[in-house]
Amino acid sequence: MRHGFRGRRFGRRSDHRSAMLANLCQSLITHEQIVTTLPKAKDLRPVVEKLITLGKRGDLHARRQAIAQIKDISVVKKLFDTVGPRYKDRNGGYTRIMKAGFRFGDNAPLAVIELVERDVDAKGAVDRARAAADQVAAAA
Repeated sequence: MRHGFRGRRFGRRSDHRSAMLANLCQSLITHEQIVTTLPKAKDLRPVVEKLITLGKRGDLHARRQAIAQIKDISVVKKLFDTVGPRYKDRNGGYTRIMKAGFRFGDNAPLAVIELVERDVDAKGAVDRARAAADQVAAAA
């Protein structure tokens, strides 16, 4: 019996699972909308909501706690400079999960998880900037 055990295991070790959630958090904060499987989205929601609450606090200790969890300083900078202040008047409920059908290969249920009141231009902006930099470097 699994009474009292919270969260899914996803067939991974605990360190792999925490790294996977950290990577999903980075992607969600960077792009503000990602497509993943429904169980991963449901497990990702409380992790991201706690990080956004840290971003709302904005003090040094909160910043260090966020860096310890997601390990990418540029993402933490975005979390504290843009995402956290955006939700300063909102008491939770920073993410939205929408079902998005089933994956073709294995029929896994897909979901779109996004930040409420998200910046529409943020999705793919990092990838576009990286591609533009690569073109400039290739031309030179």
